[in-house]
Amino acid sequence: MVQFDDTLKTLKERAVRAAGFSHSPYSRFPVGAAVISAAGQVYAGCNVENASFGLTQCAERAALTAAVADGVLPGSLQTLLIYTPGNQAHAPCGACRQVMQELMAPDGLVVSCCDGDERRAWSRSDYLPDPFSADVLLNRPPPKR
Repeated sequence: MVQFDDTLKTLKERAVRAAGFSHSPYSRFPVGAAVISAAGQVYAGCNVENASFGLTQCAERAALTAAVADGVLPGSLQTLLIYTPGNQAHAPCGACRQVMQELMAPDGLVVSCCDGDERRAWSRSDYLPDPFSADVLLNRPPPKR
């Protein structure tokens, strides 16, 4: 089990607060997330659902996007904490895992927690062992016409 140091406690506080702002009228499943940069700046996000479900923004991606929008370099975010109310810590969705792969530091950590004692944690190779990566796009020959 991951030990909650001061950084994780701070991230959880921010994620819990963000979950309180969640717009989740369809799932009724509020999620909050907070991520910390190498400089120690914390960014938070919550899930924002939409009647067109594919347009829903996950809390994890909202927090990561806030960091990038503030000038944090992709690939440098250190720790991302996901919070869901209740007694079960939930894993991030596949889309979030792919975005985390590109925006989190190679040695970054993703932690999921809840109101109860359950905690889960993943390294980059744990949450997405075989990612789609930019080098696939950048080293690819142009399509034949």
